[in-house]
Amino acid sequence: MKRITTILAALTIAFGMNAAVAQENASSMSELLRLIQQGQARDSQEAQQREARFNQARGEQQRLLNEARAERTRQENESQRLEQLFESNQAEIITAREQLDLRLGSLKELFGVLQQVSGDTQGRFSESLTNLQYPDRSEFLVSLGSKMAGANELASIEDIEMLWYELQREIAESGKIVRFSHEVTKANGELAVEEVVRVGTFNVVGPDGYLQVTSDGRLEELPKQPDGRLLSSAADLHSAAPGDGPIEFGLDVTRGGILGLLVQSKTIKDRIEDGGIVGYCIIVLGIFGLLIAIWRWIGLSNDSRKVSAQLKRESASTDNPLGRVLAAYESNQNADTETIELKLSEAALKEMPGLTKGLLLIKVISVVAPLMGLLGTVTGMIQTFQVITLYGAGDPKLMAGGISQALMTTVLGLVVAIPMVLLHTIVSGQSKKIINILQSQSAGLVAQHSEKHS
Repeated sequence: MKRITTILAALTIAFGMNAAVAQENASSMSELLRLIQQGQARDSQEAQQREARFNQARGEQQRLLNEARAERTRQENESQRLEQLFESNQAEIITAREQLDLRLGSLKELFGVLQQVSGDTQGRFSESLTNLQYPDRSEFLVSLGSKMAGANELASIEDIEMLWYELQREIAESGKIVRFSHEVTKANGELAVEEVVRVGTFNVVGPDGYLQVTSDGRLEELPKQPDGRLLSSAADLHSAAPGDGPIEFGLDVTRGGILGLLVQSKTIKDRIEDGGIVGYCIIVLGIFGLLIAIWRWIGLSNDSRKVSAQLKRESASTDNPLGRVLAAYESNQNADTETIELKLSEAALKEMPGLTKGLLLIKVISVVAPLMGLLGTVTGMIQTFQVITLYGAGDPKLMAGGISQALMTTVLGLVVAIPMVLLHTIVSGQSKKIINILQSQSAGLVAQHSEKHS
């Protein structure tokens, strides 16, 4: 009923539209009537065609619905069949496992231990240095582990004996020093085949020093070698020939742990470089002060030796300060006491600049060096706080490294200042010793001259 109503509504709309079109195109009443009749006939024919197409489509939809229902029934039957097959297979698996456990008996625990040992051995061998010479054993261990993990195949007697052999070979190789050729990644990134020496399972040494094994099994040089003593022992071991005597070698029993920390530690050169420009200025200032101190110490020691020799002689010599003071007395022996005193004071004052030359500069350097170190520390801390402002304080290593570099200038300043203070004390003591001799001898000559003319 609803479908018929829809068709009638469509015919009415179409008829109204045709009538409106005919009324627009008609020139007279008779012409309008003719056009309406033609439009009604055409609309009736189109309505019949639409109804025929609708009936045909309804039959097609019914056929598709029947096919879908048949397919659903077939799939439901297939699902029931698969569920029954799954339950049957599950029961067979349970039965097969029960039979396997029954056949294994006490061997079940043995194969469990064998599986665990195989996995542990694979992990140990992958980190061992002996794996550089025997890389093929990893394939055997992987296959053995896969076989033991599955339930469809068991390990054979040959597999168990092979695992025992690999364990025994690892123990034997851990006590040997072996020389062999292997590809090495150099520090500059180049690859080269070199002769290396493996010391048990602890270290590998190449012609240029210690080597390390990466996580992917490659052999490469350390980015930085340890200090000279350990490096020289590695060179001696690499160049040793069979039959040579005992060789002292720095062995890392942690298999690279201690060596890695030792390599990461900074040398004196690295520490000096951390000081930056201020650190280099402090070092230059310290070297300059040391040269001045050595120069003045040599000069004053020579003057002190000559003054000591002058004290033992009767005649005055002009090659030393005391001799020149005595020469001034000898040239004015006939003068009165006041004149002699003035002449000797003048001669002693002339010797003072030569005896105190450079001492003030050494003292200034001993004071300026720690101040420059403090300046470097302050500037370094400013840079450290700027880095913390940009990247935050979440990384303690970042803060510790910046503070360590900043404090290095203070260390350099103290290293320069302390020796400078000691050297200034030594040189100043020598100078004061000679000055005291000059003053005491001058006073003695004045007293002696006064007694003669009294």
